[in-house]
Amino acid sequence: MTTHEVFNQVPPLAGYDAADDPALLVGLEREGAGWATAELHELGRLGGSEQAIEYGRLANEHPPVLRTHDRYGHRIDEVEFHPAWHELMRTAVTHGLHAAPWADHRPGAHVARAAKFYTWRPDAGHGCPISMTYAAVPALRHNPDLAARYEPLLTAATYDFGLRSPLSKQGLLAGMSMTEKQGGSDVRANTTTARLEPDGTYRLVGHKWFTSAPMCDVFLTLAQAPGGLTCFLVPRVLPDGTRNPMRLMRLKDKLGNRSNASSEVEYEHAVAWRVGDEGRGVHTIIDMVNLTRLDCVIGAAAGMRQGVITAAHHVTHRQAFGRYLVDQPLMRNVLADLAVESEAATVLMMRLAGATDRSARGDAGETAFKRLALAVGKYWVCKRWPAHAAEALECLGGNGYVEESGMPRLFRESPLNSIWEGSGNVAALDVLRALAREPQVMEAFQAEVSAAAGTDARLDAAVRQVQADLSDPADLELRARRVVERLALVLQGSLLVRHGHPAVADAFCASRLAGDHGHAYGTLPAGVDFAAIISRATPKVG
Repeated sequence: MTTHEVFNQVPPLAGYDAADDPALLVGLEREGAGWATAELHELGRLGGSEQAIEYGRLANEHPPVLRTHDRYGHRIDEVEFHPAWHELMRTAVTHGLHAAPWADHRPGAHVARAAKFYTWRPDAGHGCPISMTYAAVPALRHNPDLAARYEPLLTAATYDFGLRSPLSKQGLLAGMSMTEKQGGSDVRANTTTARLEPDGTYRLVGHKWFTSAPMCDVFLTLAQAPGGLTCFLVPRVLPDGTRNPMRLMRLKDKLGNRSNASSEVEYEHAVAWRVGDEGRGVHTIIDMVNLTRLDCVIGAAAGMRQGVITAAHHVTHRQAFGRYLVDQPLMRNVLADLAVESEAATVLMMRLAGATDRSARGDAGETAFKRLALAVGKYWVCKRWPAHAAEALECLGGNGYVEESGMPRLFRESPLNSIWEGSGNVAALDVLRALAREPQVMEAFQAEVSAAAGTDARLDAAVRQVQADLSDPADLELRARRVVERLALVLQGSLLVRHGHPAVADAFCASRLAGDHGHAYGTLPAGVDFAAIISRATPKVG
């Protein structure tokens, strides 16, 4: 026997269809986008291919580099990316993961896009500019003239990277630049100023603490105009081909999301066009914020799915103590618990995507439901991902702790979605604000949850507890996280009972609603159909 005989190692997880996800595919049909199934599988096979996985690795191993000046000392403010990044972006744009649904009038277009955004995840970082481009369109429509010129390019299925005048390109990407160092989530504390010029443009002066994806072509940003906080569109290159004076000061050294550039920017009298009325900046961008919150939920659900299929693949092929790990009762409990959490996130994500699609088509009831359910989902699903990623990593043992497994990158990515577009407290307080100001949102939420009334006693009891929580106004803000958590759980429970696999729904209600569950994953009660749940999370390779 040689010292380098290799055995009991797990084959690479590659050559599978990332869209082969029962909860995703059933949700696609249910929410009105079954017509996209073939393309979703095409994208899924790309996403599970060895080539795409390698692109994701390379884009993170070679993160973007800021070039502030050229060799002669001229200011250029360019971000340099590895070719793998561009391949990832090209696939995403070509398949319409960006703003394409706004130009697609088929019912379910936003659902199809959500499913594709969930499926194409060889790297999470490149999803940031894709998400912001998707979210920018409804905000831009507050200025019909700008929308008429820029929306066709934002929705175009052409990835056209490079610093050129936006209207001379075949496709555009949009970023956002809202927060400043003194305010963070409190965007009303922004100090960037906007001065109106005789030609109707504005000149911006200020320092933005976090500008996502600075290589984009145009940016939505907030600044203080004479009439108050206002939204503006800022191009990187002006119509005459000259650079707009928005200076990239540095790229952020982030915990995760390292393939994506995030920067600090200084506006030195940068040219901008007003979007929406002066003093209505927050109102103007709220649609953008809601759509990027949707993508936070999608991204977290996708991350959970990646974690659980990686764990399932590993334990199916790895032996310990004379048995495959997947055959050992305690590992089966852990894996099934991870799978239940993942499916609960996916079924909620698809319901939110359906509400987004129908809301965009003028359905007032779906708009009311989305107003509350999206904030609830943003809080809960994103909060669950970090612990889920840690447990999935642990299923691989020491192999999961090394970079080659991909699990450390997944783990580092996991806190982001809970922070971006309003951290946990912001999301929880947004729920309370919606409940206080818009009674129709709770009516719509209750109608959705009550569609499962009488089908599971554990769910019915949990709904009664939520009603009791909300009927007691004492210390409601102090209890906000607990209230929002229970809202999320009854919504997920209702969706799973009505639309999920019976084994998954039963395990969810027993552990998340009835309380027969410990504080860690792997504490499902006896009687759960572990085999049925695990089979849904095990990828088919080859």
